[in-house]
Amino acid sequence: MRKLIFAVSILCVGFLFAQSPIAPGESQLNAGVGLSSWGVPIYVGVDFGVAEDISVGGNFSYRNYSEFTYDWSLIVLGVNGNYHFDNILDLPSDWNVYGGLTLGYYIWSTPAGYNGNRGSGLGLDAQIGTRYFFSDSFGINLEVGGGTAAGGKLGITKKF
Repeated sequence: MRKLIFAVSILCVGFLFAQSPIAPGESQLNAGVGLSSWGVPIYVGVDFGVAEDISVGGNFSYRNYSEFTYDWSLIVLGVNGNYHFDNILDLPSDWNVYGGLTLGYYIWSTPAGYNGNRGSGLGLDAQIGTRYFFSDSFGINLEVGGGTAAGGKLGITKKF
């Protein structure tokens, strides 16, 4: 896991020298897999440009995980806000670098007899990420974060 975190960190640092913030009135769809030490989440989310360099959105993720003799799942419903650094950093138009916060509601499904401390509730995460657009509307994304659901995301982005 440390090697994966190191590789993702190196990619993020390299991508920081990369513009294409989501403009007010634009939207984008994101989907992919998560990076986590407990299970492989899948996610889908949408972002809306609300002001220059600022977006808000929502996301959904699901993961199933086996731990010892227990199988459990986690669903996260979240809302996020991001600031896009592209204009400040004077980045090329095919790159997007952002950072922000996500407030999520975590729904744990644990088996009968599980006496652990996993329970449903609210959680707060911070994230930084980058996107590279192959065209005006299609690209890849990489995001790392920390907080309640520490880890990251790797996926695709479609602008509308």
